[in-house]
Amino acid sequence: MKPIILILLLAANFNQIAQSRYEVTPSSNQSVMKLNAGIITSKLSETKAFYQKALNFGITFENEWYVLLHTPDGKDQLSFLLPQQPSQKPIFQKQFTGQGVYLTIEVEDVDAEYKRIKDLGIPIEIELRDEPWGDRHFAIVDPNGIGIDIVKYTNPE
Repeated sequence: MKPIILILLLAANFNQIAQSRYEVTPSSNQSVMKLNAGIITSKLSETKAFYQKALNFGITFENEWYVLLHTPDGKDQLSFLLPQQPSQKPIFQKQFTGQGVYLTIEVEDVDAEYKRIKDLGIPIEIELRDEPWGDRHFAIVDPNGIGIDIVKYTNPE
């Protein structure tokens, strides 16, 4: 094989790997799983309003002590639970203390999301920027102190 053809094949293969760097294809022997992260908070109503307003999340289910939200496309969910619920076991009763958790939300058009969120008057914690590793992103903070990184993944230049 000529060196130039080999280089082109390697470059094409690398590009394909880079484009799918965050996509994972389950193997045939894996079971299907769906992740639903949950946060225990006393700020249930403020949190629900924030995710609906800032991120266009919908309500999948709610009652007086729990709300299950979903992303606009309905693929992903996030739940919030009031602390010290007698129906819950002790490991699900302690309130989140506001540190050590962040969320990343991938969007198609990060510039449009930045403008939309800024126009809503929601404070921007990290201004829109490009990173050397290829991400274009900005960040906001929810009522519980959770940082939300809103990102468009791209290949580094």
